[in-house]
Parts: sequence; structure tokens; C-alpha cells
Amino acid sequence: MTTFCVMKLLRQATRNENRYAKRFFATLLTQTPQKRVFSPFWMVVPDPRKSTVFGLAQPFCTAEKSRREPKSKAAFGSVGRRIPYRILHVINQDGESLGNMHRAEALKLMDQQDLKLVLLRENAEPPVYRLMTGQQIHEEQLKRAEKKKASPKPGMVQKELSFSSAIAKNDLETKTKQIAQWIEKKYHVKITIRQAKDSSTDMFMLFDQILETVSEKATYLSKPKVTREGVSTCILRHMSDKELKAYQKMEKQKNSTVRKDENEDLKSSELHQ
Repeated sequence: MTTFCVMKLLRQATRNENRYAKRFFATLLTQTPQKRVFSPFWMVVPDPRKSTVFGLAQPFCTAEKSRREPKSKAAFGSVGRRIPYRILHVINQDGESLGNMHRAEALKLMDQQDLKLVLLRENAEPPVYRLMTGQQIHEEQLKRAEKKKASPKPGMVQKELSFSSAIAKNDLETKTKQIAQWIEKKYHVKITIRQAKDSSTDMFMLFDQILETVSEKATYLSKPKVTREGVSTCILRHMSDKELKAYQKMEKQKNSTVRKDENEDLKSSELHQ
């Protein structure tokens, strides 16, 4: 009789433990997913038909592993005193290499010469920094902005034309018509002009002449500049709707002013007669 009572109590205790365990894990599963990390712990799993089993639960996280976003590239400019590297390769203000040096030495040099440190190549070993003045940094920023602006955007079509400054008038008109067609399709058009020998034609005036023929639709994306000796280039683009409205308004005001001046000249000449 005593044995029967003891067995009954053990079974009742086992049922209670199972009920509590089910409630515990059901609560975990129905909770809102949050980033929780559980430390390893020993779990006792009672089973009335088997002996007690011990198991080690491994650490786990209820949230998905966050994907590492690529580090955005910092804008070109002074890094101040925020240098994470111990050894640097330093270039001086004139572009000459000063060799590898400790971070503290580079900062001391920066303070002594009243210059700024700029990161040039982070992937190099060791990373390359340059000592620059504020004016040098500003000029380099302008160059990089111009280069980025001139580079075609993804999906943008860029056409290219190249010819000599001694181009014949008929050939120039043909090329200008081709440029106008490309601009109409909203393509970017890169024009390269080579200075011909014994030619006194100003390449920059030639660029302006081409733009003048398509001025109702096009403007400079990249203004004319000398890329190397005897070679100049520019890039034209189609004007935006806002730019077109501003251009049309300006032309209307200009024509109105011209007509007004002509009327005044006409009245003045009539009075003198």
C-alpha cells in the first residue's frame, strides 16, 4: 500500500513538471521576437518511463544576425587627430614622401607646420596620409567633385566626338547636328578637340560656338578644360525642365529689351528728321 502511494505521488509530480516545462517553452515561442541571448544552462528533462536525462543547452540568439553594412567612404578632407593606425606613411605638402613614421610623430609634424593630415590610401600598408594646407584640400575637393560630376551615371548613355581644330565648316555643321540629335535623346556628349598644327583657332571659342547652336536644349556638364598639351575636352548634357524654363524666361526678357531699344532708336531718329 505504501509503495502504491509513493508511485502515485511520483507520477503526479512528473505530470506537474511536464506541465510547467510546456508552459515555459510555449511562453518563449509566443513572445515577440527580440534580440536575446541565453547563456548555457543545464536542463533536466523528466520522463516517467525513462531515467532522468541531463543535457547541456548551447547558447542561442532569437534574432537574426545583423548584416554588416559596408563602411561608407569618408569625404576627402582633414582627419583631424582621429587616426586609428599606429604606423603611417606620410607625404609632405609638396608631395614628397617622408617615409613611415609613428602616429604621434605625424601629429607632432602636423602641429609644428600648422598643416592638416588627409587620408589618401587607406588600403595601403601602411596607410598613406598627406600633409596639406586648407587651400590645397579645397582645390582637391573641387577637382574630385568635377571629376565625379563628369563621370556618366549608371544607365546614362554618353556619346563621344573627337576632331581637329582645323575642321572644315561643313564638317563642323554635320557634327553639330549629330550632337543636337544626341542631346534631344538626353544623352551626354563628350567633345574632344585636338589643336591642329599651324592652326590659330581657339579651341575654347570652338566649344562655345558648338554650344551656341544647341543652347536651347543643352548646357555644360563639364566645362571646357585642357586635359593634356594640345587637347581640350568638355561634356554637354540636356537641360532640366527647370533650367529650360529659366533659359526661356531669360531669352524672353532679352528679346523684350532688344525690341524696346529698337523702338527708342526709331523714335529718336524720327524726331531728328
